Amino acid sequence: MSLTTEKVWRAGRFWWDSSRPSESDGHPLRALIFDLDALADVEGGGHRLAFNAAFAAHGLKLHWTPTRYRKLMALRDERQRVAAELRARGVCTECDVLAKVLIDDICATKAMMVDEVMLDADIDPRAGLVDLITEGFTAGVAVGVVTSGRRQWVQPLVRQLVGDGLVQTIVTADDVGTPVDAYRLALAELGVTADDALVFTGTQAGVRSAFAAGLAGVLVDPDSIGARKDYDGLRIADCQRLVAASGNRSAAA
Repeated sequence: MSLTTEKVWRAGRFWWDSSRPSESDGHPLRALIFDLDALADVEGGGHRLAFNAAFAAHGLKLHWTPTRYRKLMALRDERQRVAAELRARGVCTECDVLAKVLIDDICATKAMMVDEVMLDADIDPRAGLVDLITEGFTAGVAVGVVTSGRRQWVQPLVRQLVGDGLVQTIVTADDVGTPVDAYRLALAELGVTADDALVFTGTQAGVRSAFAAGLAGVLVDPDSIGARKDYDGLRIADCQRLVAASGNRSAAA
């Protein structure tokens, strides 16, 4: 069975507010897997600060506000965001050879600083999701976290966001090379199949990776739902209905 975009439910569509299938339509939900970007605004609350520190280290009077950083997130990678900012500030042009060196240096400095910045960052979980994790843990639903970050800062951050003992596995960039492999390893470590799990991801790239691993997913995108930026009221039963509605019965890609 092919994977389709219908398997993603955006934050703007609260399925628990619409007509619900009967409980008999449910499919066993055995695991929830969270992209770290879904659990919290790690980009705005951590990576943005690391970039600001890198700008200062290179003597650049640049400072990314949360609003500016959200706009730049439309660009797919960090180098593109830095390049766009430098061009917008008149620091360089698109054809400037030296600019490429500066962009590389800024990104390298940011990479060196991010571990320390993340450990000191004051990042809060998205409202509602920790309650969902707690309910899942109580109900015997396994919980995993995947991320492209390093374990050195990811593990303490997950503990800060969720607490101790609720997350059974954390898969980081230290463990695997690609996001798809991260989801697959999380499934293996949780001892479940893709058919029995639901992913919460914070980015479109995460959605694509979840699909490639054969998983149904929810895109946590606060900007798409106006003032409402949380998942208060979301229950395990809702997640189970979503897995059933996704028709997720394909073999892992």
